[in-house]
Amino acid sequence: MARALLCVDRLSKAYAGRTVLDAVSLSVASGEVVAVLGASGAGKTTLFRCIAGLAAIDAGSVHLDDTPLQALRGRALAAARRDIGLVFQQHNLVRRLDALDNVLAGRLGRVPAWRVILRRFAGADLSRAVAALDRVGLIEHAHQRADTLSGGQQQRVAIARVLAQESRIILADEPVASLDPVTAAATLALLRGLARERGIGVLCNLHQVDLALGHADRIVGLAGGRIVVDAQPGTFDGAARTRVFGDLPDAPIPAPVTDRSGAVLH
Repeated sequence: MARALLCVDRLSKAYAGRTVLDAVSLSVASGEVVAVLGASGAGKTTLFRCIAGLAAIDAGSVHLDDTPLQALRGRALAAARRDIGLVFQQHNLVRRLDALDNVLAGRLGRVPAWRVILRRFAGADLSRAVAALDRVGLIEHAHQRADTLSGGQQQRVAIARVLAQESRIILADEPVASLDPVTAAATLALLRGLARERGIGVLCNLHQVDLALGHADRIVGLAGGRIVVDAQPGTFDGAARTRVFGDLPDAPIPAPVTDRSGAVLH
């Protein structure tokens, strides 16, 4: 099995005395896509904010390789954060800038800030950004304003940005919630392909069970701030779904896709 890039160990977080995460532990290996499923309020977004360092943790630890992120300060912390790329539901692009300039923003942590502010990048940085746009299939839209792109195209620009950032871990927080089913599946397939090609670990918040079954290597289920399921897609059955989402008989588990030998394809 590939080595773990990200390890979360007994992470806990409370707000105003209310426990949101309770001793959560999980790992993401190089080249692995892990889907986090859970109903609204389960703690998924708080978990991602804690991992990314956007919210302080109350207990536990987050390790990138063997480095405890919560112990880092200053430049060491900034250097570690460069290895974590963030993809959000709302894309977080600068709408008036074109796709290429938005991708180049991913270089912020690796080049002097003045280059980003003035948009005067070295040739190597431009090459990385162009290659990232090409990989996500948007090279022909490089000079198109972000606010004129479709939702799916904007999300691919956001993914290209974390590629330009040279992220080793991608945290994707509900990255397909605002996309139609076909575009959502294509976006997750892109993330899965990048994980395989580049050894990137992907941790992805989802609430659509069928997409998790189709594109993740492992499914982690959160309920009430605790992990209640950690399983491969082929073993995520109705009982597992009930532990995550409660008793919802009108939302059945899709049958896993198998090949002729019966092996699960995901």
